[in-house]
Amino acid sequence: MMNSNSRWGGRGRAAVVAGAAVLALVACSDSGSSSSDSSESAAAPAEGGDIKIGVLTTCGGPFATFEGESLSGAKYALIKGAGGKADGQEAQDQVTDATIGGKSIAVSYGCSDATPDKAVSEARRLVENVGVQILLGPLSGDEGVAVANYAKSVPDVTFVNGTSGAQSTTLVEKAPNFFRFGGDGAQWMAGLGTYAYNELGWRKVAILGEDYSYPYTQAAGFVSEFGSLGGEVTARTWVPLTQTDWSSPVAQLPRDVDGVLLLTGGANTVAAEKAFIQIGRDPGEFLLGGSSVMDPTSFTVGDQLEGLVGGSPVPLGGTDEAWTSYIDGFSEEFPDVAGDSLFTVLYYDGMQVILEALDQVDGNVDDAAAFQEALGGLTPSFPNGDVTLDENRNSIQPAYVVQIVKDGSELGFKVVETVPEVDQTFGGLFGPDSPEPSRTEPAAAEGSPPPWAQ
Repeated sequence: MMNSNSRWGGRGRAAVVAGAAVLALVACSDSGSSSSDSSESAAAPAEGGDIKIGVLTTCGGPFATFEGESLSGAKYALIKGAGGKADGQEAQDQVTDATIGGKSIAVSYGCSDATPDKAVSEARRLVENVGVQILLGPLSGDEGVAVANYAKSVPDVTFVNGTSGAQSTTLVEKAPNFFRFGGDGAQWMAGLGTYAYNELGWRKVAILGEDYSYPYTQAAGFVSEFGSLGGEVTARTWVPLTQTDWSSPVAQLPRDVDGVLLLTGGANTVAAEKAFIQIGRDPGEFLLGGSSVMDPTSFTVGDQLEGLVGGSPVPLGGTDEAWTSYIDGFSEEFPDVAGDSLFTVLYYDGMQVILEALDQVDGNVDDAAAFQEALGGLTPSFPNGDVTLDENRNSIQPAYVVQIVKDGSELGFKVVETVPEVDQTFGGLFGPDSPEPSRTEPAAAEGSPPPWAQ
């Protein structure tokens, strides 16, 4: 068995045992399709493979744009860590020849639409019909809460979170077979409230976001940090995920604020940013961004995004060797996909730890307890930083304050600040007895500022 960092950091044995695996893309139709029928042809199990892994992402709904990022991230981990080979550049193209511990791997995909019912339906199909022993995903916040609750009913199946960032997934649900190596949305916002208060001089902020658990969690992190320093969040406006016209919500925001924290993702981010431009507000000057706002998919909005600052779990624009090596390697395999998207990176991270734990148990997933013990004991070094798990199997990890900048004639990113070792208590401001993040909670900061804000 190898050291958990050896294959990924370039140390130790680099070769993998010969064998064959097929990444069977059995659940996704084209990424623009409605997810209501995206899995109708997906009942067949993945062909072959001694180890069956499911990958659950969004192929429909408002976050369909992130299908390519999340699937490519998972595939790149199979290429780098298990000797797989990409058969093509499309999200649904196969990866073959992936092996671990002398056993071949078959991966089946599930497609959701960012709703909890669809996510659980797809997770159940992958587990109970396809027979996957490990499930990577889901992508969105409400989905994660629902899938973690479902995980409790199938203790012999191991779940590794994709990017779903609702706080309650691990702080409240605490499924013993559900592991989150990418943290929650509040953790990703560490440092942003301090930046707004100290660097921008903001004292009054409004929040505009999508109406579900992940933006609530991001807001909780910002409200708690910004408020602990003396800042005030004067209004919170929550808009349905299905909203397409953001001009009205934007126009109705209060005018007597220093700026707005935007908590959206995918197509909603683009629509909201364009709505701010329409009322004469430059996003680069008037907005702060949640982690899904700080994604290269929004660059279609144009140069008025320059200057926009937000929180992220990945060092967008970073210069550390581990990060640049990952970006260079990923870009060689998938040149048309954003390797720096948090959806790419965290799905890559999730597949990385799955492979590391599988290596430790010589590919034996029949003993689920042993595999889960190996997974829980990992201290992985990811492209986005070193991670450990807490008692709830949620990561303690770095967070990054990042900014959109001009890179020549194009938009890019730079890291403004790194906040190390952010845990789910957010420096002691959250706990299992704290009010669950919601439209109105936390109402205001309670307690001293977190360590990085002092």
